[in-house]
Amino acid sequence: MSTTGHPAPDLPDTTAPETGSASVRAVVGLLVLFELTSGFLQGGIAPLLPEIGRELDVPDADLTWVISAQLLAAAVGVPVLGRLGDLHGHRRVLRWALASIAVGALLVALAPNLPVLLAGRVLTGPLAALLPLEIALVRDRLPLGPARSAIARLVGALALGTLLGGVLTGAVHALTDDVRLTLLVPAALAVACVPVSFLAVPESRRLARGRLDRPGAALLGATTLLLLFGVSTAQGDGPGFVAPTLLGLAVLLGAVWVRVELRTAEPLVDVRALADRRVAPFFLCAFVFGVVYFGGQAPDATFLAATGYGFGLSALSISLVALPAAATAVITSSLTARIAGRVGYVPALAVSFALVAASFLTTAALHTALWQLVLAKILAGLGLGTALGAMPTVIAEAGDPSRTGVTTALYNNVKTLGGAVAGGVVAAILTASVTHADTPSESAYVTVWLLCAALSAAAAALTLVARRGGAGTSRP
Repeated sequence: MSTTGHPAPDLPDTTAPETGSASVRAVVGLLVLFELTSGFLQGGIAPLLPEIGRELDVPDADLTWVISAQLLAAAVGVPVLGRLGDLHGHRRVLRWALASIAVGALLVALAPNLPVLLAGRVLTGPLAALLPLEIALVRDRLPLGPARSAIARLVGALALGTLLGGVLTGAVHALTDDVRLTLLVPAALAVACVPVSFLAVPESRRLARGRLDRPGAALLGATTLLLLFGVSTAQGDGPGFVAPTLLGLAVLLGAVWVRVELRTAEPLVDVRALADRRVAPFFLCAFVFGVVYFGGQAPDATFLAATGYGFGLSALSISLVALPAAATAVITSSLTARIAGRVGYVPALAVSFALVAASFLTTAALHTALWQLVLAKILAGLGLGTALGAMPTVIAEAGDPSRTGVTTALYNNVKTLGGAVAGGVVAAILTASVTHADTPSESAYVTVWLLCAALSAAAAALTLVARRGGAGTSRP
């Protein structure tokens, strides 16, 4: 679930005139439709990955790039679209984003091969930008109380759409037994959202002055691509110098990007906020969250679909296995404020990462029966849901109060980047152990789970260290 991708305008005062607010209230339902569709697209792809692999003859290890391609586009696209929305109007950019998503969803459904499929996934990258653009629009047009109510409805719609996406997509595939026809259902929803966005959605009244940091956007995109290509080629059969060269270039270009951002008056990413020692540990935790939250989707699906050590499950069965954990995550994320009210936000965050670590350790040790995997994933849902609710608050309250918007926006980008990088790492691990049947070995999946467990445990420890150092907040 994405959070704001850029600093939105300050909330209007509750006593301010409500010019246009009735219009906004009338179309919040349309924005809710966009978020339901967004969640459906994001939650429905993972259970279908094994079927997509069979349809396009793509090895299981390479299917992780289907998730990573969208996350890569989101990591670069969210701050760009957010800034463009601030400069040119959030409604206008929202329409651009919906059009890109519609084209991308159609490409995914009709793709004849993996490159076209990945191109479609890149075009759906703006999914992560929809909620930030909608929140900025609502906050611009509504007073404080109605704006908060509308934002809660939008976030709830995204969570509900994600929850339903996997189950309904799996059900459609069970009925049709056609992966392309199944993918056309969410694509049709995405296409329908484009003309709906022209019906009654008002434009932002207040636009920012300035310009887009194009050099920063280009350097960030190039750095991320080099990093991912470097990771993906690390397990290849080509010359041994290719991967180190790509990774070295990524580090070099990343250093150039940091230097450019530090010297830019209006940078795309506030690097100084990232380096703030009060919040830097929590940004590292956000990166880990992205790794375990997004990075585990593809391998979980392919493991459940595999024969032999797996269970040979269909798309519907895979979505049903994941449903209890997803429902648990939605419930615990909505209860985060109550949980943190008793123990504090930072301790709650530490416990959440500890639960995720325990879940992955359990999965690595016990994965021969479905009930074992379901119980382990419910444990992960408890942790991931709490972390999803607590982390933005911890990061916002650990940083400079005058930079809350920028700081929370960076959280979303760091989390998304973690997911994108995780795809490359997981692909490298699975590909390195592919058997003659183009299927990763069971030990490769265990390695992925152990890696996620170690990262989650490290994040829990880092959170506690940061708390002793005075960062974050202990109680709301």
